[in-house]
Amino acid sequence: MNGKAVGLILVASALITGAAVYYLQVYGFYDPIPASAPAAEIRLTSVVTGQPEPILAAGFQGIDADSSPLRFRACFTTPISLATATESFEVYEAATPLNAPGWFECFNAARIGGDLQAGRAVAFLSQADITPGIDRVVALYPDGRAFAWHQLNETAEK
Repeated sequence: MNGKAVGLILVASALITGAAVYYLQVYGFYDPIPASAPAAEIRLTSVVTGQPEPILAAGFQGIDADSSPLRFRACFTTPISLATATESFEVYEAATPLNAPGWFECFNAARIGGDLQAGRAVAFLSQADITPGIDRVVALYPDGRAFAWHQLNETAEK
């Protein structure tokens, strides 16, 4: 075998491997969450009981992956007002939305994060330690739009 053939094989192998890794990271492990699935039930943690309580959610779109508990993302609407929510449910101060794959268009982590910082949305604790070290967080907007994701909590960051 001459050097050109070996070089071609190495370049082709690298391209195939790169394409496979890209596909698996962006598309391969994600599964849509049906609105009827238990994971689609949105809950917020009550300030009174400290327990997650189901809230009304419509138009649910969600994705998740078995490969990581941090891959959960969801978009939905709710009739709960921000005034009612802030009086009834635990506000989540350290909310940092994680990026979703580009093809999951309803979830824009940069926009949600900016709106949280600017006070145009408020984040609430959905469920602490939904998986050890991971919290489910929900951001609510005054117009009823809402977004959910998983993020590391303080126990995972130690």
